[in-house]
Parts: sequence; structure tokens; C-alpha cells
Amino acid sequence: MDASDVPSLHDAMRKYGINGFLEPVDPQNRSGAWRVVDPRDQSDITEYVLGRVAAADRQPPTRGFVITP
Repeated sequence: MDASDVPSLHDAMRKYGINGFLEPVDPQNRSGAWRVVDPRDQSDITEYVLGRVAAADRQPPTRGFVITP
């Protein structure tokens, strides 16, 4: 995951209530690769979070209206 993916992943994590924080793999290169870190033990959980976001995005709405353009 690179820096261009960070804003949308951050929004999705907040939308779905997924914990973690985003940080660059190399703090000197903020435009390079980024990862998701577990706030409890500082482990890299990038693949787990990407999988959860992808699965949540595939879920159909459970209530309300769906309006398409």
C-alpha cells in the first residue's frame, strides 16, 4: 500500500470501526509504502485490515434506501 491509498483506507477503517493506525514503513519517505499498525502491540496488521475492509465493502446495505445515479 502506498501513500495514495492512505486517505481512503483511513476513511474505511473509521467507517467500519476497524482499529489501527497508519504509518509510513520508512518515516523518511512519506510518499513510499505505508502499513497499518495494531495500537496494542505495534504489530503490522496491514493484510488483516485490507481483508476486513474488502469484505465489509462487499456487504449489501442492511437497511435504508439505495439510490443509484
